[in-house]
Amino acid sequence: MSENTYMTPSKAQAEIQSSTIAFTAADGYPLSGLLYAPPEPHASIVVSSATGVPQGFYRRFAEYAAQHGFQVLTFDYRGIGASSPQSLKGFRMSYLDWGRHDLSSAIDVLAKDGLPIYMIGHSYGGQALGLTRNHHLVKAMQCYGTGAGWHGYMPLKEKIKVQVIWNIVFPPMVALTGYLPWSKLNMGADLPVDVYRQWRKWCKNPTYFFADPEQRALKTQYAQVKSPIFAVAALDDDWALPASRHAFMQHYRNAPMQFIDMQAQDYGMQAIGHMGYFRKGAEKIWDQALHQFKTMHTLESAKHASA
Repeated sequence: MSENTYMTPSKAQAEIQSSTIAFTAADGYPLSGLLYAPPEPHASIVVSSATGVPQGFYRRFAEYAAQHGFQVLTFDYRGIGASSPQSLKGFRMSYLDWGRHDLSSAIDVLAKDGLPIYMIGHSYGGQALGLTRNHHLVKAMQCYGTGAGWHGYMPLKEKIKVQVIWNIVFPPMVALTGYLPWSKLNMGADLPVDVYRQWRKWCKNPTYFFADPEQRALKTQYAQVKSPIFAVAALDDDWALPASRHAFMQHYRNAPMQFIDMQAQDYGMQAIGHMGYFRKGAEKIWDQALHQFKTMHTLESAKHASA
């Protein structure tokens, strides 16, 4: 498929139905998601969100993928959007719960249909695959903007900005409210205090949570992932430039890995940054992922047919 050619959905596949689904994480926490279903899906996609980004941000991608024959599940992690309690003050959790419990359960939801499952990960979402108990059910993951979060990988201007935010702006806000009121800065949804604390701690290390003595088991856990991974970095994404991407993704050491660097102009965009992968106008980026998933699905189907 040419980079400049949009995939054209069939008329039948354009009739998309979306429905809210409620499901329960392995530890009993109630979660909310949206299922986008074409009339005859040939495979499923689970969308694993970035930190503090509600599932609605991925609606355009989900509708687009559904128009091309994929059943798509978006969902909110605990403490975010439709999966948030009435108040985040006093709400306790681990940042790792989003992958260990929430994403694992979302994968289980799709597995019930018996269709092949592919995954789209955005930022934290690309980190989350290695935290799941059922990553073997994911045929492949395409992740965007997934890196180690350390300020040392960022350009000077962003590096200074991040240091100011972490060390000067956020601490008094959290002390006052009992959570991180991120929405007041128009940076995303408010975050539970434990997410803020762990995120801040891990971003101080070049290899993120893999440097945390309390998380030694994660290196072995991530090495168990064998699903193919396509790790995308936009070269104007200051939060996850190639060096940052490699610092994290190297721990998926037994997964077939392809690194993809993106220039905005190659996709008809003025900028991508950390969030542009899923904004309106990113259809050529989505085409690339969907084409990859379709190719893998076709090859696997042919393999089973000849067996």
